[in-house]
Amino acid sequence: MIYLFNIGFLEIRWVDFIDVLFVSILIYQVYKLMRGSVAIKVFLGFLSLYLIFLVVKAAQMELLTIILGQFMGVGIIAIIILFQQEIRKFLLLLGKTTVFEEGRVLEGVRRLWRQNKGLNVPSEVTPVVEAAKTLGGTNTGALIVYSRNSALKFYAESGDYLEAIISKRLLLSIFNKYSPLHDGAVIIHQGRVVAARCILPVTDRDDIPARYGLRHRAAVGMSEATDTLVIVVSEETGQFSAMRNGKVSNNLSAQELRKRINEYLKEKDSPVKKDGLPKKEVPAKKETSNLEKAPADSTS
Repeated sequence: MIYLFNIGFLEIRWVDFIDVLFVSILIYQVYKLMRGSVAIKVFLGFLSLYLIFLVVKAAQMELLTIILGQFMGVGIIAIIILFQQEIRKFLLLLGKTTVFEEGRVLEGVRRLWRQNKGLNVPSEVTPVVEAAKTLGGTNTGALIVYSRNSALKFYAESGDYLEAIISKRLLLSIFNKYSPLHDGAVIIHQGRVVAARCILPVTDRDDIPARYGLRHRAAVGMSEATDTLVIVVSEETGQFSAMRNGKVSNNLSAQELRKRINEYLKEKDSPVKKDGLPKKEVPAKKETSNLEKAPADSTS
């Protein structure tokens, strides 16, 4: 075996660099898949518990060491249970994006390069606000997800990929009642419409009235599960709503909607205060913590 150099008693080989490189790529890809979702928070919580276990063990606290040791003993099983959905989607994603798919190696490499290049493209707000105004004026329902940190591949996979530039006409065409793409959500990331007709997780909160439609319930569920801003245009009333971290802002004007989107896009790492609101998030006058006061949207 050819050694590159030594660091004390460590013998560094070329294969070690390759090993570290592939592990780094794997960890980065897993992070990209989990970023912006609740899974990353669960993983950090599990990691924190493991660090506590190491500290307790080093401090020779026998009782806590035994208790935490029993939990860590089944850590792999716990990870599989906690992340069963993410693991399944990760494996499906690997199967769909392999560069050797159907022998089209060059096409697969180009596709992966486009997905992973991560250009910091500013997102256009005006087309979305103008489209929302038109949709609200005709009582056409809409569900739009703004994602700042992640392309939300898990949820984009449930719909149809578009990778299109944002425009008012595109959004109006998608949410037209006779369009095959209108039934679902649109995901916007880095200035592009990533996908349409996407299925979002529905909140399981029991304080939401029965008259609240599935569109609003899905918006609340998505804002709880991911670091996103979800915009809803009610098909019943034509009014705008915005969901962020499970908080609902109702009866927004076009100016207020534009302000909410801009504030979300300008946030860097979405720091959260003790009250659960983002650092720059300030409850608007029309924001209600009681969902009974919210207008209903009886459609899905």
